[in-house]
Amino acid sequence: MVIPLYDHDPLKDRVLPVVTWGLIAVNVIVFFIQLSADGTGDNLLAAYGVIPAVITGNAPNMAPIPAYATVLTGMFMHAGWWHLIGNMIYLWVFGDDIEEAMGRLRFLAFYLLSGIGAALAYVGFNMASTVPMVGASGAIAGVLAAYLLLRPCARITVFMFFFVYRVQAMWVILLWAILQLGSLIGSDDDSIAYMAHIGGLAAGACLFVAMRPKGVELFECMDDDRQS
Repeated sequence: MVIPLYDHDPLKDRVLPVVTWGLIAVNVIVFFIQLSADGTGDNLLAAYGVIPAVITGNAPNMAPIPAYATVLTGMFMHAGWWHLIGNMIYLWVFGDDIEEAMGRLRFLAFYLLSGIGAALAYVGFNMASTVPMVGASGAIAGVLAAYLLLRPCARITVFMFFFVYRVQAMWVILLWAILQLGSLIGSDDDSIAYMAHIGGLAAGACLFVAMRPKGVELFECMDDDRQS
């Protein structure tokens, strides 16, 4: 388990990451709505989560919204406290730098499109599944891909294997990606949509290259990033 705590020496022209904070707030609010609905939120997960069989036409749509709309609603719902907290920690640590590099509106579009790409990847590889997929993980995987492309040498303080380390972002993100790919190949039956994570990474990488503003360089290692 790799838990990022904070990044060192963030981008110099600091602006308030209102979109990142707003996304976190929306996710938390939606989660409390789930809990207030029936104590577990299972009914809302089934109604607004991504169900591949429904989207592909292999099962009837019993939700109050069109099936295609769930690729948006599903990314703001979570299956439990730890699911929510883990995702929000990653968004808190990595989201602000990508928001500053891209600009607020562009970052919001990038985040949503990464989440949609993640959902579609999951649907494509699980077309007959009737299990709802929810969570911000796919969109956040896109943010991780962007961070890897933007600041691979940035120092990240992480909690890992019961110790705190300070390592370069590339190793944190690559380790996370390897764990997702390994779990996907190993077919771990732990109810985690690993294909959505991989899809989010791929979508985020492509989108960041295409959507980044002029002047934002890829694989830029600042002098303070290289310091130990």
